[in-house]
Amino acid sequence: MVKILENRTRYITIALEDIYQSHNASAVLRTCECLGIQDVHVIENKNKYQVNPDVALGAAKWITLKKYKRTDFNTPDAIAHLRENGYRIVATSLSDQAIPPDQFNLEKGKIAIFFGTELTGLTDVMLQQSDESIKIPVYGFTESYNISVSAAIILSHLIHILRKSDIPWILTKEEKEEIMLHWLRKSIKHVNLLEKKFLNSE
Repeated sequence: MVKILENRTRYITIALEDIYQSHNASAVLRTCECLGIQDVHVIENKNKYQVNPDVALGAAKWITLKKYKRTDFNTPDAIAHLRENGYRIVATSLSDQAIPPDQFNLEKGKIAIFFGTELTGLTDVMLQQSDESIKIPVYGFTESYNISVSAAIILSHLIHILRKSDIPWILTKEEKEEIMLHWLRKSIKHVNLLEKKFLNSE
């Protein structure tokens, strides 16, 4: 766990806006966990987010999942929360203004990359409120990749760039301790009884 924490980052995070295909959404979780991305933000508007255990293969246990589901349209809440925490809001888009991953500037600050549904993409509200946009060049007849493949391509490329850079992407000591405690609570049997026994012995 200590070794894994040394490779975790919150410099890059993602937000999934109203994804309805559980297998694709779960595949994104698995990709994030494998790449060392600690936080995933899930926006539930019309669709409830479901983790498919056969696809995620336990990835949800090791990442921090933040859900936004208080109202009928939670995208503005997610954007506001991420901005308050210092993130640049980045939309995945096919527009001419969107930048390919190899040209994206990570040095300008932390980024939250938003992915939308495969059928309609991101909402107009999200696109209008984004600071920047990113896209994967496509050279075939098909216009786009599915969401899980898109996330894997974009995140893998950006994480590779980040790890080779001088950007301070590693978690703080406090963040590592917080996540370690969360992991231990998820991993140890009867953890509530053990914690109670420990606290009573002080």
